[in-house]
Amino acid sequence: SPTVAESGSVDARGERPTGHRAGRKAGALVVLVDGELVLYVERGGKTVLLFDDDEAVIRAAAESLGGIVRRGGVAKLAIEKVNGGFILGTPLGTALQEHGFSATPRGLRMRS
Repeated sequence: SPTVAESGSVDARGERPTGHRAGRKAGALVVLVDGELVLYVERGGKTVLLFDDDEAVIRAAAESLGGIVRRGGVAKLAIEKVNGGFILGTPLGTALQEHGFSATPRGLRMRS
């Protein structure tokens, strides 16, 4: 089952080829599915690191991330990039739209 935690409570380590590094930074979020790191969301959400390519896992993570915004855990997220590429048209982008995020010219946005 998916879990969202503030990065301060989870030591999310990993590097992606984009040069972005997941780390314990204030305001960042991590999404775990079945105890495994799936998403690292930088503060404000502009950039996301995705650590899994299984579509069912991506959908579960997207549902969890949408839920945290809907419940007011985060006032808003505006996601522009995933793993260094534009979010729209990616499996994660599609899954986020299915769970309440709206497409904008710059990417995806959701407000609580």
